[in-house]
Amino acid sequence: MPAKLSLNQARRIALAAQGLDKVRPAGPVTARAVGRTFARLQLVQIDSVNVLARSHFLPFFSRLGPYDRSILQRMAGSHPRRMMEYWAHEASFIRPGHYRDLLLWQKREWVGAGRLNPEVRDSVAAGILGVLERSRPLTASELTARLGHVETEPADGWGWKWNTVKRVLEHLFEAGVVAAASRTEQFERRYTLAERIMPPLDTAAPLDRAEALHRLVEAAAQAHGIGTVRCFADYFRTPVKATAESVDFLVGRGVLEPVAVEGWNRLVFRHVAARLPRRAEGRALLSPFDSAVFERRRLEELFGFHYRIEIYTPQHKRRFGYYVLPFLLRATMVARVDLKADRQGGRLLVRSAFAEPHAPADTAVELAAELALMAGWLGLDAVEVHPMGDLSGALARVVAGS
Repeated sequence: MPAKLSLNQARRIALAAQGLDKVRPAGPVTARAVGRTFARLQLVQIDSVNVLARSHFLPFFSRLGPYDRSILQRMAGSHPRRMMEYWAHEASFIRPGHYRDLLLWQKREWVGAGRLNPEVRDSVAAGILGVLERSRPLTASELTARLGHVETEPADGWGWKWNTVKRVLEHLFEAGVVAAASRTEQFERRYTLAERIMPPLDTAAPLDRAEALHRLVEAAAQAHGIGTVRCFADYFRTPVKATAESVDFLVGRGVLEPVAVEGWNRLVFRHVAARLPRRAEGRALLSPFDSAVFERRRLEELFGFHYRIEIYTPQHKRRFGYYVLPFLLRATMVARVDLKADRQGGRLLVRSAFAEPHAPADTAVELAAELALMAGWLGLDAVEVHPMGDLSGALARVVAGS
């Protein structure tokens, strides 16, 4: 019979796996602490939206508090790399050890040059590689200027309007031929040959797809602590059927164990190394792209918290706001706030604040403290609460009195 867990125990396991169960350390955050957090998470998602801060910076603040963001830049530029960019959940910074495994399982051909004439694609690819072989890392626009290709393809469903060079670059990036050396201040990738970041593949000893998937699924299970097959598949966006087979393999190896969770009416697995803390004491604002909230069904089943990103929702149809962050207090998601960094005015704007039905009495006080901490980290002088949402009045009073 599978071990039985209460829903509260499952929550605490999930939070501990993500490093969200403890009060943050009081002293300065070291590069080692940032590195340990990244190793725990396995990946952080990248997104171009910068209404508050770049999305990959926020998970470290959520878990560690104010830290020097240049630590991540050094990790992404170190030799050997401590983090690198590739497709995972979406575009993400990943642990370099996962790169070759993901090359076997990530299929994002639709992003790049799939619709291009093969002769055109191959010709442009040869030109790109020729330039990169004898140059520093270059952006797509810099490579376009050197090669002279400026024609564009029709915009796709995401609104991208890329020229041929950019599309071929993304094809080469997905194939593992070129890699992202860094990002510009405008968040453009600087491309270089992948072999300059990672040693070339040993073609005499090809990687085993099944073993690669086992490693990815185990990493996803470690990052979750507890979850379903769909949860684990979603983390690195691996196929559900293949992930289920890998889960069975890892159960047989004693790496995962089936468990029964009260109220969670699906087959659930716990990583054998997952920790069950006696209580959860953390407090955090979570990015919409935080790995703790990746899988929305899991979030609702575990925490009773229905959440979706409304960035892509027309303004008149939004319920809570544009860039809404869940607020975790102890073992519960207790509120959500729509935040914007007004950098010119030096203010952290709380454009809406909504409490969950079960929010405890100290929600406004704890949220105000978290917002003040975030404002200081972002170099903003004040928190300004707008009168939208059922929590905004209480929050504004606490902020005004602090």
